[in-house]
Amino acid sequence: MTASTQVHCDRGIHTSVVDNGLVHVSARVDYGTRAMVELAEAWKMDSARLTKGDALARAQDVPAKFLEGILSQLRQAGLVVSQRGAEGGYRLDRAPEEITVADVVRALDGPLAAVREMRPEDVDYSGAAAHLREVWVALRAAMRDVLEHTSLADVRDGHLPDRAQAYLEDPQAWRRR
Repeated sequence: MTASTQVHCDRGIHTSVVDNGLVHVSARVDYGTRAMVELAEAWKMDSARLTKGDALARAQDVPAKFLEGILSQLRQAGLVVSQRGAEGGYRLDRAPEEITVADVVRALDGPLAAVREMRPEDVDYSGAAAHLREVWVALRAAMRDVLEHTSLADVRDGHLPDRAQAYLEDPQAWRRR
């Protein structure tokens, strides 16, 4: 399945097309997670160190204006703190080991899995599709299995938890369908 989303930002509309089956990672989540991992790297050197938004944008080759909006959302969600001024910038609000990828996804895009903007357990199907709801709930559980147990420090250090590593060791995980 090919998914296409349009992301509105200060520079117009960014269109992301992802061909990856059922999972769609928005540009907002992709850019935000990349910036958070950069902040996790800065934390490793000095937990009080502030990093400018434009430096984060350059480090990950993402649009600076779009990233500023993302960082604002992450600040409102309590994942980053910011300071204005010439010496200002952003830093994580808590240790990278305590922030999961799921935290970032939820802060930027809402629930991990939604069906027509509803929670999977709230959809209702009839007839032959009556049990489709269970598939969507299972999908959400699988996403939680990886995203809630993978911290920014795990991504930064390249040491994913065993549950995520197990998925990666399955050759079918790498096969595009």
